[in-house]
Amino acid sequence: MTTRSNFDRQLEALHLDLVQMGGMVQKAIEEGIRALMERDGDLAERVVAGDKAIDDMEQQIERTCLRLLMRQQPVARDFRSVFAALKMITDLERIADQAADIANLSHRFTGQELIGMVGHIPAMERVAREMVESSISAFVRQDLAAAQATIRRDDEMDALFGRVKDELIELLRSGAAGEAADQAIDVLMVAKYMERIGDHAVNVCEWVEYLVIGVHQSEELNEER
Repeated sequence: MTTRSNFDRQLEALHLDLVQMGGMVQKAIEEGIRALMERDGDLAERVVAGDKAIDDMEQQIERTCLRLLMRQQPVARDFRSVFAALKMITDLERIADQAADIANLSHRFTGQELIGMVGHIPAMERVAREMVESSISAFVRQDLAAAQATIRRDDEMDALFGRVKDELIELLRSGAAGEAADQAIDVLMVAKYMERIGDHAVNVCEWVEYLVIGVHQSEELNEER
């Protein structure tokens, strides 16, 4: 097998691992929110325990990337692909951490009737999960248009977070206290975690831009300054 074909085979395996890690992260997001909405403590614990498998997957991908960089002497575009993958898995691991944080926080909702502003959380979960899925797909397919479309969806996530925040302010102004006020603050924390997950998906898409055009968003901003 030639050096080039061997590199291509390993790069394809790397992409498959990224897709697998992305699927694990999407499942953690979905199950973390379901644990909250259903007040399911057992599911919450499984999400938290599953974070270890995602950490292990990150380390496996990291080792693959380093082997490719050290042994295969990739050309410029190949180097960008491997380097971007290294950056992406950091964001994916942080998303998984935030899903585990949501699962931990869901224990605070046990035995409570959920207040109205919780209703925005499933929509945020759907957007977050779809952004993660499309960002990884954009990387594997090197699809700049798909990456930019995913970045634009962050506005949708920000709008949902704004609604949660506005409803919290209105609730507190109405004089809500005790359990309702405490739950509202917890919901805002969950919404903030979801917003951050959207930000991490945007980061992944910015690395797709770097892969395709060779310039990262931060470099463009520095040039503008």
